[in-house]
Amino acid sequence: MTITSFEIVSIPVLDAQKAKAFYRDVMGFTLVREEPMGPDMTWIQLAPKGSPVTIALVTWFDNLKPGGQQGLMVNSDNIDADRDALMAKGVEVGPIGQQAWGRHAMFSDPDGNGWILRQALT
Repeated sequence: MTITSFEIVSIPVLDAQKAKAFYRDVMGFTLVREEPMGPDMTWIQLAPKGSPVTIALVTWFDNLKPGGQQGLMVNSDNIDADRDALMAKGVEVGPIGQQAWGRHAMFSDPDGNGWILRQALT
């Protein structure tokens, strides 16, 4: 196999414009691309600042329902500050826990897709 990386992760949402506002305005992601993709569909791709991995907000996969993605992990250099910032923007974030792989807190986007905010142990 010569697969070398992930590039785009599909995030199933009900309303791509509302989801775009959450990921851009609440999560601080950068809008990478937005363009029509046929009737009633728009390709919306976002990424955390500086990340080569992006997300695509999808509404067109019949078997991938809004809220169907769980356990998506994003890294933070300061989980305490980032958790506080998310909560200040109205996101319900669970308590910070710790495992061998890092400190972590869980939250969901408005569609119910589950995310893990993670800070590596140093």
